[in-house]
Amino acid sequence: MITHFKVAGHLACGHHGDNLISTTELRRVKCRSCRSTDAFKDARKDARNAARRAARKAKGLHISNNWREAWKDKLTAMPGLQRLPRGYGGQPYV
Repeated sequence: MITHFKVAGHLACGHHGDNLISTTELRRVKCRSCRSTDAFKDARKDARNAARRAARKAKGLHISNNWREAWKDKLTAMPGLQRLPRGYGGQPYV
């Protein structure tokens, strides 16, 4: 059976009937007409963007912001009086 995409209580492709299977789950939609509608494409784009945002949020800090901490840890681990990078006022030595 063909599974249709349901949006706001209606099928995206415009078919009518009581025996038609419909879902809001994007991966289960098999109807080619539903898949080619703007409603389906927008829903797929929104789901993709939400997944990317969630992955970015779960990742935590960006790698580009983490370099300073890694450099500070490296200098702290070095023996002797090693200078911290510029921008650490009040801490001339580790």
